[in-house]
Amino acid sequence: MVGPIHIVTKALTGGSPWPRRFLAAAAWIIGARIELDGVRPGAHTLLVSNHLSWLDIVVLGGGTGTAFVSKDNLGHGLFHWLADQNGTVYVRREHARGAKDQAVTIARALERDQPVTLFPEGTTGPGTHLLPFRSTLLEAASFAQKDVQVRPVVLDYGAAAAEIGWYKEPGKQNILRILGRKGTLPVTIHLLQPLDRSGDRKALTERARRAIAETLASSHGASPLYPGV
Repeated sequence: MVGPIHIVTKALTGGSPWPRRFLAAAAWIIGARIELDGVRPGAHTLLVSNHLSWLDIVVLGGGTGTAFVSKDNLGHGLFHWLADQNGTVYVRREHARGAKDQAVTIARALERDQPVTLFPEGTTGPGTHLLPFRSTLLEAASFAQKDVQVRPVVLDYGAAAAEIGWYKEPGKQNILRILGRKGTLPVTIHLLQPLDRSGDRKALTERARRAIAETLASSHGASPLYPGV
């Protein structure tokens, strides 16, 4: 029922609130109870986020309305269609020589009104610590013909982080495990302040990683989940 309404709304107005509403409803049905901490992202914003699971897309998209940077092969055609409706930007991460072209593609998306989220770890992590951040695609902020804000965003699943993490586990097993989880899942989206963009992309990436790590360490108190902060 939502699909036709979304298509008609998008055709008539050029935009549609239904992808975000769909993702928010899906998050609620799965059990996620989302709390936003910080100012919602506006247009021309590149969000740089930690990445634990496929659930991040549902939670962050439903909570903020962001589009995402994704690998160009999502498998089933239905997944591609759903991703397209939310303005997904596709890149070939394994194509190192095309990194600049990928960054330019993201830059064009940042010129739209919808914020865009990048997961610089490049894959999902275990939930117990951050993986190294890749800096290449953060260059997109410099290529955009708009004044782009780069903001770290922290997905905090609290004590359930390791349970949610999709790491060295078959995708189907992770999906079934999370969908079969009993009870609700509190998750906080910490929307941090824009970063200082002076210096090169590697310095910017390090600022983003440290801001995310510090927020997680603070949230977990004396927990050793995020060592090295």
